[in-house]
Amino acid sequence: QVQLVESGGGLVQPGGSLRLSCAFSGSSFAIYNMGWYRQAPGKQRELVARISNGGTTTYADSVKGRFTISRDNTNDTAYLQMNSLKPEDTAVYYCNAAWVRWDYWGQGTQVTVSS
Repeated sequence: QVQLVESGGGLVQPGGSLRLSCAFSGSSFAIYNMGWYRQAPGKQRELVARISNGGTTTYADSVKGRFTISRDNTNDTAYLQMNSLKPEDTAVYYCNAAWVRWDYWGQGTQVTVSS
């Protein structure tokens, strides 16, 4: 059974940085496409960034140039480096692992951007 555990969230001032981590276990990490999603209060969950099993990345327009997704296939971990954070980035951030018909989610980590 695949398990995803996010960490690295917290409270940060506008303009600050955070790095989220997603620890993967229970299967072969390298074959999964990994993604970060977020959900703000009263809003639908939205894609933030995705990295394929081959390393191709895609980003939401709202985070392009500020966020970077990466993966470490040796340590079975995906990352989301978030720079120049804005109050509108405040949300619960979720890690996702997807491959063929398999789709798994982490429990989420809260990111709050506020002065």
